[in-house]
Amino acid sequence: MKALRFGRHAALAVVAAGALALTACGSDNATGNNSAAPSNNGPKVTGTLTGVGASSQGAAMDAWKTGFASANSGASVQYSPDGSGAGRKALLDGSAQFAGSDAYLKDEEYASSKEKCGPNGAINIPVYISPIAVAFNLPDVKELKLDADTTAKIFRGQVSKWNDAAIAKLNPGVTLPDLKVTPVNRSDDSGTTKNFTDYLSAVAPSVWTDKADGVWPSSLKGENAKGTSGVVKTVTDTPGAVTYADDSAVSGKLGVASIKVGESFVKPNAEGAAKAVETGKSVEGRAQGDLSLKIDRKTTDSAAYPLTLASFHILCTTYKDQATVDLIKAFENYVVSDAGQQAAADAAKSAPLSKSLQEKAKAAIEQIKVKG
Repeated sequence: MKALRFGRHAALAVVAAGALALTACGSDNATGNNSAAPSNNGPKVTGTLTGVGASSQGAAMDAWKTGFASANSGASVQYSPDGSGAGRKALLDGSAQFAGSDAYLKDEEYASSKEKCGPNGAINIPVYISPIAVAFNLPDVKELKLDADTTAKIFRGQVSKWNDAAIAKLNPGVTLPDLKVTPVNRSDDSGTTKNFTDYLSAVAPSVWTDKADGVWPSSLKGENAKGTSGVVKTVTDTPGAVTYADDSAVSGKLGVASIKVGESFVKPNAEGAAKAVETGKSVEGRAQGDLSLKIDRKTTDSAAYPLTLASFHILCTTYKDQATVDLIKAFENYVVSDAGQQAAADAAKSAPLSKSLQEKAKAAIEQIKVKG
């Protein structure tokens, strides 16, 4: 590996297909910051683009949809936040034109993508970087320190009370309640789950003996809910509950843990998330321009926050007609631009892509073409 610096789907596809028959040729930005809107210079496009995928991108996607439409009257983007696994499936079966996913395509999914996307298959473009928070609902406790082993034990059900000695040892002086621990996991195939279990399996392998996966281990007990909003609501409504979720979805609503990185405890933060992605490793064996990457979960650099997700837009390298190619290129170039990244940061507190990663993303997008 090389270092990288820096249900309703079919119905949506029908709507998109009809809209794309329009001739190729505003509204306020969702964040309330008009400076994050794309420039009105350059060619405009019309039509409807259909995406399915990660709920973690929800706030950013709302901002992107609004900003893109403001510069392209007659163009719109539909996005169903049904989860990363659903997004990848929708792209592979042709019912979506792009997928949002907190995990890049698996090797077998990449091979399968060649059927719908042409001989070079699909490419993964990072568009959204965000720390994952370990979030909890404890009366009178808003901050905790947790190491990887203790976190893994909590989610495996091996720590059953919040005043357990393992938690108390890491948090001297904190009054911990004699309250049942209720771990809450995602019920859907989730890229956030994939990133969280990848972190646990890498940093706490003696405790987290399951492989990293987007589907939560069926052998583990606890509550579950669909989507980011589902798990956050469940924890908010359940004293003693704990979950893992995009930090933007829990900030100000729940207590958040600082995780141990090296000898320090680090809160979720955008700068640390960006640092973790900048030092990630590219995944080999993919199409030219593909930007799949693996984050170093074992870093001891406290400037990095290893419990981070790099969320992708997964795109075909070829589409059936020029109208679709023009629309996908225009939207994705906006998403990875300074304006698009600022819109996401304003809406979701995400970390903007580095300049190097932006340029690589633009080069990859430029390669998309009409099927030969």
